[in-house]
Amino acid sequence: MKLWTGRLQTPIDEAANDFNSSIRFDSRMAEEDIAGSLAHAAMLGTQGIISKEDAEAIQTGLAGILADLSSGALAIDPAAEDIHTFIEGELTARIGAAGKRLHTARSRNDQVALDLRLHLLCEIGEIKTLLGAGITALCDQAQKYADAVMPGYTHLQRAQPITLGHHLCAWCAMLLRDLDRLGDVQKRTAVSPLGSGALAGTTYPIDRELAAQKLGLPAVSLNSLDGVSDRDFVIELASAIAVIMMHLSRFCEEIILWCSWEFKFVELSDAFSTGSSMMPQKKNPDIAELIRGKTGRVYGSLITLLTMMKGLPLAYNKDLQEDKQAIFDAVDTVKSCLAVFAPMAAGMTANRDNMRTAAAKGFINATDCADYLVSKGLPFRDAYKITGELVAFCIQQGTTLEDLPLAVYQAKSDLFGQDIFAAISLDACVNGRSSQGGPAPQSVLMQIQMIRESFNG
Repeated sequence: MKLWTGRLQTPIDEAANDFNSSIRFDSRMAEEDIAGSLAHAAMLGTQGIISKEDAEAIQTGLAGILADLSSGALAIDPAAEDIHTFIEGELTARIGAAGKRLHTARSRNDQVALDLRLHLLCEIGEIKTLLGAGITALCDQAQKYADAVMPGYTHLQRAQPITLGHHLCAWCAMLLRDLDRLGDVQKRTAVSPLGSGALAGTTYPIDRELAAQKLGLPAVSLNSLDGVSDRDFVIELASAIAVIMMHLSRFCEEIILWCSWEFKFVELSDAFSTGSSMMPQKKNPDIAELIRGKTGRVYGSLITLLTMMKGLPLAYNKDLQEDKQAIFDAVDTVKSCLAVFAPMAAGMTANRDNMRTAAAKGFINATDCADYLVSKGLPFRDAYKITGELVAFCIQQGTTLEDLPLAVYQAKSDLFGQDIFAAISLDACVNGRSSQGGPAPQSVLMQIQMIRESFNG
């Protein structure tokens, strides 16, 4: 039974009916649909719009439907037009005429907008929990490797010495911003559109605040037109998820590089690696590669939503049915990626020797050499030029700054003394960078403490 029969005399074409149906994907909002209906029925009864007896019968019937859906005693009919139609039809079948009064002062337009908001609020909570697990795993690893020297890169060229703990804290900082973004999305999602009706509100004496209060929502939508047609919260969530996936993809790209024989900085647990069907020596970072690959899928969902909305006039249009598949897929994808990312990061082991060997090459202590001259009173630009000339000489001779004789240093500047070698040692280079947010172990440990405190992790 269609909720909209009456005006149309000819049954809808079967193919058109299948095309129009949304039960395949909006059935996942059954619990939220029932929650919204329970709040709406209670409000109708309180306001005297329907009798208290009918309101109680509706609430009892809805509670029974929820229990049966949860236990598996009731299956959702795939032939139903949508989840709203299915639940209202089932309710009416169970309690009779009182079930037909549930839709008083309500449209499917404000109903589905509410369902989606309630459902996404739950999903945001789950994503935040998964992000917290990822941050915790990274913090644990950063603490373990707070003093593990490695090269830091710019342009994928060795630049300056840092520690693995410092690098991992950078990843944590990204995920903390993701948590913050999700918190902002939560605030704008926790708004009740219920009472907006189809687009113009209702003539019934409803209490929108009461219904919102029963749902635990702190606000109601300002305008009824906007209440049913607003999908900014969906786009915002898709955008926040896209940024999370971008961050995960960047992490995974580095993990993939670091696992290669060319780097061998880290090794993933066998539990998060695969082999080759042909080459027995292979250990592939397939999980990291899949996370990287799925990022494009989430970007596609965001573009779908933005494109869907860009030309829609007010108020509700059937185009809005397309929002759910896009955002649900983005939500499911990021949750699946975060669920494997945290344990993958937790099980990763670092090769301290390989990282330190790489840090010893590439003249990543050149800045410290220049800073040494600056500490002796030479202007930085002059110190920079002298150090650059020393690096060029080392490259020609196939040696390093650490292995240059003191006489070569002093031929460039009489400010160089025997203490230059201590100043450019890797440990001195790292430990000296103890400024807030820097790579020195004591700075890294302070960052870890701040990260844990910021989300109670």
